[in-house]
Amino acid sequence: MMEWGKGNMSNTKAALNIEEIRYVNNPEGPTLGYSAASGVKILEQDGLYFKDLSRDGQLDPYEDWRLSPVERAKDLASKMTTEQIAGLMLYSRHQAVPAASGGWFSATYGGKAFEESGVKPWELTDEQLHFLAQDHVRHILVTTVESPETAAKWNNRVQAFAEGHGLGIPANNSSDPRHGSDSSSEFNAGSGGAISMWPETLGLAATFDPEVTRKFGEIASKEYRALGLSTALSPQIDIATDPRWFRFNGTFGEDSALAADMARAYVDGFQTSEGEREIREGWGYDSVNAMVKHWPGGGSGEGGRDAHFGCGKYAVYPGNNFGEHLIPFTEGAFKLSGKTGKASAVMPYYTISANQDTVNGENVGNSYNACLIGDLLRDQYGYDGVVCTDWMITADESPAKDSFLSGKPWGVEELTVGERHYKLLMAGVDQFGGNNEIGPVLEAYEIGVREHGEDWMRQRFEQSAVRLLVNMFRLGLFENPYLDPDTSARVVGNAEFMREGYEAQLKSVVLLKNKNAVLPLAAGKKVYIPKRYTPAGTDWFGNQTPEKLEYPVSLELVSKYFTVTDQPDEADFGLVFITSPKSGFGYSQEDAEQGGSGYVPISLQYRSYTAEHARDVSLAGDPRPEDVLNRSYKGKSVTPQNTSDLDAVLDTRKAMKGKPVIVSMMLSNPAVVNEFESEADAIVADFGVQAQVIMEILTGSAEPSGLLPMQMPAHMKTVEEQLEDVAHDMECHVDSEGNTYDYGFGLNWGGVIEDERTRKYRKR
Repeated sequence: MMEWGKGNMSNTKAALNIEEIRYVNNPEGPTLGYSAASGVKILEQDGLYFKDLSRDGQLDPYEDWRLSPVERAKDLASKMTTEQIAGLMLYSRHQAVPAASGGWFSATYGGKAFEESGVKPWELTDEQLHFLAQDHVRHILVTTVESPETAAKWNNRVQAFAEGHGLGIPANNSSDPRHGSDSSSEFNAGSGGAISMWPETLGLAATFDPEVTRKFGEIASKEYRALGLSTALSPQIDIATDPRWFRFNGTFGEDSALAADMARAYVDGFQTSEGEREIREGWGYDSVNAMVKHWPGGGSGEGGRDAHFGCGKYAVYPGNNFGEHLIPFTEGAFKLSGKTGKASAVMPYYTISANQDTVNGENVGNSYNACLIGDLLRDQYGYDGVVCTDWMITADESPAKDSFLSGKPWGVEELTVGERHYKLLMAGVDQFGGNNEIGPVLEAYEIGVREHGEDWMRQRFEQSAVRLLVNMFRLGLFENPYLDPDTSARVVGNAEFMREGYEAQLKSVVLLKNKNAVLPLAAGKKVYIPKRYTPAGTDWFGNQTPEKLEYPVSLELVSKYFTVTDQPDEADFGLVFITSPKSGFGYSQEDAEQGGSGYVPISLQYRSYTAEHARDVSLAGDPRPEDVLNRSYKGKSVTPQNTSDLDAVLDTRKAMKGKPVIVSMMLSNPAVVNEFESEADAIVADFGVQAQVIMEILTGSAEPSGLLPMQMPAHMKTVEEQLEDVAHDMECHVDSEGNTYDYGFGLNWGGVIEDERTRKYRKR
C-alpha cells in the first residue's frame, strides 16, 4: 500500500478561497476530495485511491468505497467512541449563513455579531465550531443562505473542519422546505432567493399529478446537493383531516390515497440518482435523504390545535380512524417505485396520539412512545431507517401554552432532560432534533449501562450509529463532500429549473368560480386593486409585526397585463387579494388571565365567530393540577386577524357598481367562503405561488387545471361537528352557480373539470 502526502499529490485543484481542496480521480471509482489542512492523506491499493480519514496509514473498511454502505457503517460505528456516537445522534438547531445578529438564528464570530466581525459570510460561527469539535455534531439544519456561492463555501468550511477531527466523518447538512415563493411563511425559513420556486406542498397536491411532484423532487435534490444539503426534512405527509390545523398548507391535503401517491413521488424524486450519478441501488451524487414526517400523523389535533404549542399537544381519534393516517407512510413513502425502496428517515410528530398505545397504555409524545415507534413502526412495518425526533422535544416546557419556542416534552414533563433522551432511545429513536449538546445523550447512555450493562448499551448506540452513517455513505459524502461554488451558482435556480417550477405553479391554481365566463380577461383592461390592511400582531416566533396598509401585489407587475387605476369608477373590473382567515392557535392568554381555561376556537370564517356547536367536554386534556383537563371552548368567541379581507371584497363590490369583481384567494387552510362568494364573479384559489402566475391565469395565457385537495366547509357548524381524524366529512359550500366546493373540484374555461385525475381520486 502506498501513502500520498502533500508533496507528491499530482492531481490537485486550486484553492476555493476557503481551504485548499484537493482532488484525486480514481480510474474505476469515485473522485476523492479532501482538505489539505485536514491532515487526511491518500492511500493507494491495487491501483485505486482511498482517503485515510482515520489518519492511521491503513485502509480501514469504512474508508473502502468498494464495500457496501452497511459494511462501512458497521466498521466505523465500531471504531467510534461513545462521545462520537452521542454527537452523531444530535441534530443541530437552526443555522443561518451568515448568522443573524439577534433573534432565534443569532450567533457570533469571535464573540462579535456578523456585521461587527469583518468576517466573510461563509465563516463558521463560534457556536458551530464548538458543536462540531466539542459535541461531535455532524447533522446540521441550515435555514437562510446569502447565495448559492456562500452556501457552497460555508459547506466546504464545515466539511474541512469536520474532516480534520476524529475519524473524519463529514457533515450531513439539511434543510426544511426552501422552494416556496414565500420565505416568510411558517416552516419555510430557508425558502426564496436564487432557487427555483414551486407551489407549496398543498399546491403540489392540487395538481393531482404525482409526476409533477416527482419532477420537483428530481430538481430540488440537485439544487440541495449544490447547496451542500444532503437531507431534506420533508415531505410532510400527514393527512390533514382537521381543516383548522395551521400546518395544513404543508401537507398533501386530507386524502390518504392522494397523499400516498404524492409521498412516493416526492421521495423517489429526492432520493434517486441515475446513470453516472448513481453509486449503487439508486443512491448517488444527486440523492438527498428524505425525512418523511410526521409519524403516525399529526393532522388530528383536537380543535385543530397544533402540538408546537402546549395548548395543542393532543391528537384525537373520535372517528376511530388512526389506521388511515398511516397510509401515506406504509403505502407511499415506504413503498417507493424507485430503487431506493423507502424513505431513509422518519420524523414523529410532537403530538400525544391520545389513547392509541395498545401495549403500554402511555399517553406520551409520539417519539417517546415505544408502542408507536418500536412495536408499530419498527416491528410491524419493518422500518429500519433513521428515526429523528422533531425539534426541541427534550427541552423543558414554557409556562406559556401558546409559545412556539417552548420545549415540547409532552407527556414526559416530569422526567429530566437526560431521562427523556434515554426514554427516546428505548422507544427506538436514533436522533434528537434541535439539540446541539452532547451531555444529555451521555447521561442517557449511563442510565442504560446501569439498567442493561455496558455491552448492551454500547450495542444500542452502535445500532443507531449504523443507521445514521448508512445515510451518509450512500450519498458519497465520505469520498467527496466538497463543492465548487461556481458550479453551485450555475445549478441552483438555473433557467430550466425555474421554468419547471413556474409551470408547476400554473398547474396548481384552482378556479373555483367563473360566473358568466368572466374569465379570461382581455389584456389591457383597467383594473382596480384595493390596498390590503394587516393589523399589528406577532409572527410565529413571537416577534412583533407592525400594522400595514399596502398593495398586496406589485402594481408594476400587474401593469404588464392590465392598466392599473386607483379609481373604481374608471376600472373595468376589481381585483381583490385575500388569504385564509387567521384566528390564532386556539389559545388566549387574555382568557386565561381573566380566569378562563385559555382555550378558544380556531375559526375558518372572516367575521367574529362564537363556538355554539363545540364539544361540552374535550376528548383529551392534561391531568396535571397545573394544567387544563377540559379544554372545551364552547360558547367562546374569536375574531380573525384579517377580517378586513372580507371588508375589502364587499367594499369593492359596492365600489364597482355591478362591474366584475375577481377574488384571488391564497389558501393555507380550507375557508368558509359563504360570507363573500355571492359577491364575487370569479374566485381563483392558490396555495402559494408567484403573483405573475395569477396574472397569467386571469388573462388566459394559461388555463386553470388545479383541483381542490380538500373540502371547503359550508359553515363553521360543520367544522365543529366533523371528526378531527376523518377526511371528507364536512358539508361543503355550494356557490351561486350550483357548484359544490368539495375535494377534487375545480373549473377550467369549459366548466367543471372531469378527467383521469378526478376519476382516480375524487370521492363518489
